[in-house]
Amino acid sequence: MGSPLFFLLLSFAFSFPLSPSPIVVISRFSTGTSLSVENPDILISPNGDFSAGFYSVGDNAYCFAIWFSNSRTVVWMANRDNPVCGKHSKLSLLDTGNLILTDATKFNVTVWATNTVSLSSVQLFLNDTGNLVLCDKEGIVLWQSFDFPTDTLLPQQLLNRKTKLVSSRSQTNFSSGFYELSFNNDNLLRFVYNGLDVSDIYWFYSVLEDYNISTLAFDSLGNLSSSDDFTIISADYGAMLHRRLTLDYDGNIRLYSWEEERQSWVVSWQAIQRPCIIAGACGANSFCSYVIGYGRKCSCPPGYKMKNRSDWADGCELEVELSCKENESEFLILSHVDFYSYYGNDFGNFLNYTFDQCRDLCLAACDCIAFEYNFNKEAGYSKCYPKTRLLNGYRSPELNGDVYLKLPKSYILSHHNPLEEFNLNCPGDGTLQSGTNSTKKFMLWFACGVGGLEIISFFLAWFLLIKAQKSLGVDKQAYDHPSKSVHAIDDGGVAEHKRLVTWVREKMNKAAANTSLLEEIIDPMLEGKYDIFEMKALVQVALQCVEEDKDVRPTMSQVVEMLLRQEKLSDGVTYNECNLMA
Repeated sequence: MGSPLFFLLLSFAFSFPLSPSPIVVISRFSTGTSLSVENPDILISPNGDFSAGFYSVGDNAYCFAIWFSNSRTVVWMANRDNPVCGKHSKLSLLDTGNLILTDATKFNVTVWATNTVSLSSVQLFLNDTGNLVLCDKEGIVLWQSFDFPTDTLLPQQLLNRKTKLVSSRSQTNFSSGFYELSFNNDNLLRFVYNGLDVSDIYWFYSVLEDYNISTLAFDSLGNLSSSDDFTIISADYGAMLHRRLTLDYDGNIRLYSWEEERQSWVVSWQAIQRPCIIAGACGANSFCSYVIGYGRKCSCPPGYKMKNRSDWADGCELEVELSCKENESEFLILSHVDFYSYYGNDFGNFLNYTFDQCRDLCLAACDCIAFEYNFNKEAGYSKCYPKTRLLNGYRSPELNGDVYLKLPKSYILSHHNPLEEFNLNCPGDGTLQSGTNSTKKFMLWFACGVGGLEIISFFLAWFLLIKAQKSLGVDKQAYDHPSKSVHAIDDGGVAEHKRLVTWVREKMNKAAANTSLLEEIIDPMLEGKYDIFEMKALVQVALQCVEEDKDVRPTMSQVVEMLLRQEKLSDGVTYNECNLMA
C-alpha cells in the first residue's frame, strides 16, 4: 500500500497547472533559502492537513498563502492586497532573520515582510494547526501567522484586541473587503462596515454587549468561546472535524465544518440569519430582500439601474435626470421599504410636519431624491426624513414604513401610476374576494406539483452530491447554498441542523400565535399579493404530503378534498385589519 505522502504528492500534481519545474514538498526551510512560482515548492504540515506556497489569485498574479490541502480552501494570505508577478518573484528568508516577499516586476521591491531580526539561524515551518511559524534555533517564536489573521480563524487561534478579521472583497477577489470583526477599546466585539459611501458599526448578537470579552477562540469540536465564558456551540458539536471560522465577503461570520463523505464544507453555525440586516448588504440606491432558498437579493428601485453589472457593492444609479423644478417631479411609493438614516444622507429629522409639508420640502430641494414619512399614533407626532442618499435599503413584508421616491413626472406617467405603485390593495369592505375557478385550478396544480417536486428534488440532490465529490470548488457551493447543509435558526442564539421541512413545520406551529411568521415562508417577491388563509392551507397540505412515513401521506383525492374544504371556509371570510398582510 502506498504511503500517505505519495498520495498527497499525487493530489498536488493534479491541483496545480503544469509548470516547467516539478512541485517539491518540503517540511521547512532555513536561512538563505527561498520559494518562487517558477520553482513551486510547497510547505506541508506534518499531518498533511495544511499547505503553504504561492496561490494564484488572477492572471499572472500570486499571493503567498496557507490553505487546506484537501479542499484548497485558503485560510491566510500574506499579501492579499498586493499580489506579485509570477515570474522571478520570491519569498526569501534572509540571513538577518527577516522573511520577505519581493515582486520582480517592481525591481524586486519588498511587498510584504515579517520585520524580524535574529543573530542566530532561523527556520520557517508549518505546524499541524495551520500556523506558519518563524523561530530561532532555541525555539523562540519570532513571528507566526496566527497573530495576523486575514478573514479566517482556525481552531486554537485567538482573536484579541491586537488582531482582527477582514472579509474578502468577493468570492473570487481575495483582497480586503468591506467588513471587519475586531475589539474596541472597551473590549466589546464589534462588526464594522467600511463601505464606499459610509462606515457603520453593526452587532451580530446583542448579547455580546453584556460581556467584557478580551479574547475569542474555538476548538475542533465546534465550541466557540470567549475569555469570560461566553459560548456558542455549533450544530455538529462533538465531532472531530476540520473547521474554520470565516468572516465572509457578505459581512456574515460562519463556522464551517468539513464533511469527508461529501467532500464539502457545510455551515454548522452562522451569526446572522437575515442577511439584509447587515450593513451594506447592497450598495447605495438599492434595497435588499430575502428569498427563502435563494438568500439575499439586491434590486434597484424604479428609475434606477445597476451601476456595475459585476458588483452590487457599487449599488444603483439614476437612469433618468431629476429636475430642480417642482412641477416636473412626482413621487412613487416603495411599500414595506426602509433606508437606514445616516448623518449626512438626511436633511434632518423634521418633527410634526404634515405629509404635504414633507413632500414639498423634498420637492423644493434639488438634492433630495426621496423622503420617508412616519406617524406615531401612540405618541401623537410625525417624523419627516428627506434623503439625499439611499443607503442600507431593506424590503420586507414585516416593515410598515413607506419610502416616497422622487422621479421625473414624465417617467412616472409613462411607467407607473403616481403614488400607487407598490401599494397593498385591501378591499374597502374587508371581504376577501376569490375566484372559484382560478383558486381550484391553482390548488390542484399545487397538489399535483408536490409529488413531482419530491421526485425532482431527489434526483437533483443525487446529481449535486456526485458533482460535488468531483469538484475542487466545493467550499463555494456550501457558501452559495448553506440551506443545503444547515438552517441556522435564531432562537436564543442556538443554531441547529434543520431540514427545510422541519423549519417550515416549526414556523407553522409558531404562526398560530404570530401570523407574521407565516410570511417568512412565503416568497417575498409576491409582495403581499396573496390570501394569507389560503397560503396557510396550502403549506399545511404540503407538509402532510412530505411526511417521512409515506403511509401517512394523504392520497391525491384526499388532497383535493382538503383544498376544496379550505376554499369553502375561505369564501366570505372577513377581517378588519388591513395591515394583516403588511
